[in-house]
Amino acid sequence: MSKLEAWAPDGLPEVEAGDDLAALVLAALGDGAELADGDVVSVTSKVVSKAEGRTRPGDREAAIDEETVRVLARRGATRIVRHRLGLTMAAAGVDASNVAVGSVVLLPLDPDGSARALRHEIHRRAGINVGVIITDTAGRAWREGQTDIAIGAAGLLVAEDFAGQVDPHGNPLSVTLPAVADELAGAAELVQGKLSGRPVAVVRGRADLVLPPGEDGPGATSLVRPEGGDLFGWGAREAVVRALAGDAADREPFGSTAPAEELSAALDRLPDGADRTALAAVCFAHGWRLEDWDAEVAGR
Repeated sequence: MSKLEAWAPDGLPEVEAGDDLAALVLAALGDGAELADGDVVSVTSKVVSKAEGRTRPGDREAAIDEETVRVLARRGATRIVRHRLGLTMAAAGVDASNVAVGSVVLLPLDPDGSARALRHEIHRRAGINVGVIITDTAGRAWREGQTDIAIGAAGLLVAEDFAGQVDPHGNPLSVTLPAVADELAGAAELVQGKLSGRPVAVVRGRADLVLPPGEDGPGATSLVRPEGGDLFGWGAREAVVRALAGDAADREPFGSTAPAEELSAALDRLPDGADRTALAAVCFAHGWRLEDWDAEVAGR
């Protein structure tokens, strides 16, 4: 039998810049009495940011601009961006809820570092070896609604790699990689709630994922795909415009250069008589220059 438990304590006070977050977390958990080795402590990024002084007065749109590396897609007032941490999210994670009117909260500067510091302090003060995740809310490209994900992690295997193993029927597993840190974040959010004032949660039952003291693991950063590694580096509309514009600075999000056979198949889908502007755009989106494709065809 496998069993998973999750709970979120009441009573955490409003967190302010400079607060001792480890002390607040331990106090909320009965000075650590509710914790056991192998537990995973989940803390929302918002309280981490507040403790680290990442709250500030000012305009939300300006803050989004500062935290954004590039805009992937824009639909009306909504911007989906690549954040400076590599995360792809709406509004760069800038939040104006549960904070004083006229203020905004930015994501922590280094969520993995924040998780490491909190884990270390829990172990030092309470003698308990836990994993720590820092969570934030994110949407999904193919589904309505949002769920919490881990943007920071310490002392935890953030993914289980089953590639190369076989299932009970003997079928080989090739790309099975459950993002368990995100799954734990979602479980924690179920007991925290959005309006309940419970930003800390404990998830128990996956001690096999928690690393020994002194081993912090790869962190949640390891779950972030590199630029160009995502199949959706641009929004649908934006990809068309970027490909037609052909600016070299826009190339990387389209991914690595496609094999000649893949580009040839894409070009074959264009209508007969497509002009060179269309040909060049398809080449650009596949990592080629039209001139290089012309040379490839001539050399066959």
